[in-house]
Amino acid sequence: MALILEQLLNGLQLGVTLFLLAAGLTLVFGIMGVINLAHGSLYMIGAYAGALVAAKTGSFMLAFLGGLAAAGIAGMLIELLVLRKLYARDHLDQVLATFALILTVNQLVVILFGRRPLFVDIPPLLNGSVSLGLFNYPVYRLSIIVLGLVVAVALALFITRTRIGMLVRAGATHRDMVRALGIDIRMLYTVIFGLGALLAGLAGVMAGPLLAVQVGMGEQILILTFVVVVIGGLGSVRGAFFGALLVGVVDTSMRAFLPGLFRQLMSGPEADALGAGIASMGVYLLMALVLLIRPKGLFPANA
Repeated sequence: MALILEQLLNGLQLGVTLFLLAAGLTLVFGIMGVINLAHGSLYMIGAYAGALVAAKTGSFMLAFLGGLAAAGIAGMLIELLVLRKLYARDHLDQVLATFALILTVNQLVVILFGRRPLFVDIPPLLNGSVSLGLFNYPVYRLSIIVLGLVVAVALALFITRTRIGMLVRAGATHRDMVRALGIDIRMLYTVIFGLGALLAGLAGVMAGPLLAVQVGMGEQILILTFVVVVIGGLGSVRGAFFGALLVGVVDTSMRAFLPGLFRQLMSGPEADALGAGIASMGVYLLMALVLLIRPKGLFPANA
């Protein structure tokens, strides 16, 4: 039972990290109609900026703010200089342009900081473990879960209770009507993309103390993020939240328990290989199952 609960919390921690990425990605695609493959690069920029500021200052709070600022500014510059010219273009052009951005950002990072991974220490205030009855759980991982849930609530209030949020919801379903009402759609797009970049940077900063900060880290998590967006429904923040939690729990649980289950059924290294192989396919099988039942995702924006 302790192991199950621990893996459930690990799944929630992965889920809220995926939500921070998927929320921005689904807004950008659902409202702006842009397929942004470079979203993972914004995650990497936030992680690198946080790691560098932490190394220079020793302050995790300054690293936190630095990562958010770097990702947000980078996102708005990308929207202004590149994506603004692609709104009326075919999705293939958007894919090619944002893929070129991935290569460009990765090479810039290599030129500026080299290929050696950076490591960030967990801040002293969040170091150690806390007792949850049956087991101890790292305080830092627990803080990521809490922060992700707080951000989810704040984002939901922003989307449903503010004027900009109203425009975001309208743009997700009636983009032409928003233009017809005289709304400065270019400024709205910049705000949306900046918000998405900020959330990606937040995910990168929080992941820094858990993972090696290195070139290409954004592409590794971007695939899972797209899976979350497809499962949740394009343009839906609510769908991104529930889809991310579902993917996080399923992925973590299958990787933790499937190899052991197969070891009960067969012997030798084949059991571990088979279990790990099926676990790596688990979220994609889940996506296929969801699309068979609900082709537009669990919570499509126009539902």
